[in-house]
Amino acid sequence: MSALFADLLGQGPASALLLAALEARRVAPAYLFAGPDGVGRRLAALRFLEGVLAGLGGSLSLRRRLAEGNHPDLLRVEPTYLHRGDLVPLSRAEEEGVNRRSPPQLRLEQIREVSRFLARRPVEAPGCVVLIEQAEAMAEAAANALLKTLEEPGDGLLLLITAAPEQLLSTIRSRCQLIPFRRLAPAEVAQVLECLPPAAGEGQRPADSPDPPELLELAAGSPGALLQHRRQWQALPAELTARLQDLPGCGDPLVALALARDLSDALDGEQQLWLLGWWQLWLWRRQATPAVLQRLERLRRQLRAYVQPRLAWEVALLELGTALGNSRQ
Repeated sequence: MSALFADLLGQGPASALLLAALEARRVAPAYLFAGPDGVGRRLAALRFLEGVLAGLGGSLSLRRRLAEGNHPDLLRVEPTYLHRGDLVPLSRAEEEGVNRRSPPQLRLEQIREVSRFLARRPVEAPGCVVLIEQAEAMAEAAANALLKTLEEPGDGLLLLITAAPEQLLSTIRSRCQLIPFRRLAPAEVAQVLECLPPAAGEGQRPADSPDPPELLELAAGSPGALLQHRRQWQALPAELTARLQDLPGCGDPLVALALARDLSDALDGEQQLWLLGWWQLWLWRRQATPAVLQRLERLRRQLRAYVQPRLAWEVALLELGTALGNSRQ
């Protein structure tokens, strides 16, 4: 395998397809990098662009520029939130305090920008290149606009990254060369994480505290997802997760009400939803009844539907405290 894709671990078939296109100098106008989040799709796309622009030998300076997004002929597009009249990219949503309960979208105006960018004259490269992340987040009008661009791509190159190719228009999929990505085995996930620099976190827990076993299950073979789950876990106050774990044997409504208050006060909406997913898996591993797991799903829907969080948690924890207590008798 070429050194160009040496750091793309566990994705041999995808690397082979991209390398074959570079070696034959037969690069398609559009590619669809399809597979789970966090398994190397974006890395593969950047390495492929490096090969397109600099050849199989690659270029470290070009690699840095592509990673930083400062190449004049590269346009990176990601879903956005509509916040106070402005479109805020997903990557900046947290720092700008955007409410992230509703999912972000790739919008018509963003796809129109893609079309204009591909039509302009490149500055350094043979043609302009566009990288669209989370392509499944396209609104209907945006998808139709992208289809028109794919029908007349010109000299540009379009890379789409998606975790749900089935949600794209079949006509969009048919105009892209598919590059499939797979989930990694646990040993491969560990190998990927070993190659990453240590993260300097500001979490509520010690940075070297062990991961609970649920994190690996939640990641489902995705190193990127495991890192995200780890960041979520580290940011949670340890006493809150401990109190959720103690709830099954408590049966005291005042304890449930206090926990609901503290959860809604200490955590934002995204953290509450993540914690709910962890707790659901924790209970499932301890053979919680289907009724308990279904009640947690109802709580998830309520939190997503903008029900007052504290009230939703209070009612759910009161019901679950009783149900979980009965199941242990």
